[in-house]
Amino acid sequence: MAEAVVTVDGWSALHDTRQFDWTSWKSISEDERNKAIQEFEELIKQWETVEENKEGSHSIFKVVGNKADLMFIFLRETMDELEEIKRAINKSVLGDFLIPAYSYVSIIEMTMHDPMKAGEDRELSPYVKERLRPIMPKWEHACFYPMARRREPEANWFAIEKEERTKLLYEHGMTGRKYAGKVKEIITGSIGLDEWEWGVTLFAHDPLQFKKIVYEMRFDEVTTKYAEFGDFIMGNYLAPDELADYLAL
Repeated sequence: MAEAVVTVDGWSALHDTRQFDWTSWKSISEDERNKAIQEFEELIKQWETVEENKEGSHSIFKVVGNKADLMFIFLRETMDELEEIKRAINKSVLGDFLIPAYSYVSIIEMTMHDPMKAGEDRELSPYVKERLRPIMPKWEHACFYPMARRREPEANWFAIEKEERTKLLYEHGMTGRKYAGKVKEIITGSIGLDEWEWGVTLFAHDPLQFKKIVYEMRFDEVTTKYAEFGDFIMGNYLAPDELADYLAL
């Protein structure tokens, strides 16, 4: 039986996408709209305080395409905090216009696959702490997608030896390093938590880099033979001071 991989785990993550009910938004008065926006801006300020204290992180993105209008990404220490955030959004006046479209629940993880780190106490490493409890970069674009590993007779990721998995993932990581400074990523594990097995969140200044890195990684054996992907969601960063303009009629 193949040996399971030990993970080092960090903050919990919620990707929450919403359709915006523009028709209903147009039907209320300008004064009501302004009050709803001001209330939500206060909610964002609460999230910013959490981020300033390095107790979590958040970002909001305007989704390109028709899968949703907005994508909220939250990182927190516990699942309870994520549920409280979702509830606070739903209780807000603006929440009446934010219709749930899709969500993904996971936990930031790093595995012990990397042979370069063998023998080190990864949990004490500042680098690892930063990866497990990251402050999301406020870059212009983000791309999220869920993925899983195949379990087919001729390509069962969970049946191959740990050494082989280590080698394949290390080679895969070397491809990603070519995009240092162009793409940042957060890897989250969702086995037992959501429909897929992992979630990948990418950040970039230029969305073309998403296309390039994902395409190049498709040629790595760990992807060509063992990877399956869900829908990709791409969004443009919405700064807190841009919310009113985004919702203006």
